Amino acid sequence: MATGFAGAIFDVDGVLVDSPHEQAWSDSLAELMGNEWADIRDETTYSPDSFDRVYQQVMSGKPRFAGAQAALEYFGVPDAEARAKTYGDHKQEMVVKLIEAGQFTAYPDALRFIIAVKDAGIKVAAASSSKNAKLFLRQIRLDTFAANNGIASEHVTDGLSLLEFFDADISGRDFAQGKPHPEIFLTGAAELGVPPAQSFVVEDAVSGVQAAKAGGMAALAISRADDEALLAEAEPSVLVTSLDQIDLSGLSSGRLSKKD
Repeated sequence: MATGFAGAIFDVDGVLVDSPHEQAWSDSLAELMGNEWADIRDETTYSPDSFDRVYQQVMSGKPRFAGAQAALEYFGVPDAEARAKTYGDHKQEMVVKLIEAGQFTAYPDALRFIIAVKDAGIKVAAASSSKNAKLFLRQIRLDTFAANNGIASEHVTDGLSLLEFFDADISGRDFAQGKPHPEIFLTGAAELGVPPAQSFVVEDAVSGVQAAKAGGMAALAISRADDEALLAEAEPSVLVTSLDQIDLSGLSSGRLSKKD
């Protein structure tokens, strides 16, 4: 790509924010299995100890009820499709309480990276399947982060939140197709006014990497959950454990690569 990247599309949970989503999913299912669904627990393979693996394998990156159904099917829960709404609603109540209580943090490497990307003249969009993404993004003060870390940027002004930093935000919208279908990322590129071939996507889930590739975009995979092998199988353009590892100078020529 001789013209370089013109757009960058960021997932939120697991990429920009260490969110309580996984905790809420895990705790919600534990509560249901211990109470309302106690009568069917022995018919399932459910185990709290295996939830971390299940979340990364079948839930991460999917819309709420699709993720709920995928987890229930994984554990062999009877009537998984019918029970998915109960599970998804229970999780939503719990995660909102955790977010409002401030039980999340922004990843410093992600904030450094997104500021550097925009300073390089690349438009940025948020594109998360989560309907809670805006709750996170509006609470993260990018101006405070930049000031505390000695980062000078013409794009970071007083009082600026991470939500306001984005040129486009399509998080939480209802799409006909969820990841790994590329609809969400193609919409993000369209709203940035950037061709998919000149865009890259930052994702932490296999389904997100697959969606980026299906849309003809470069895929930057970030492993934050000891899932490098799983992400590598999706064959992203580059795989890192910190966004500080990305060679920023390569973006101007359309190259995603690690620093030497």
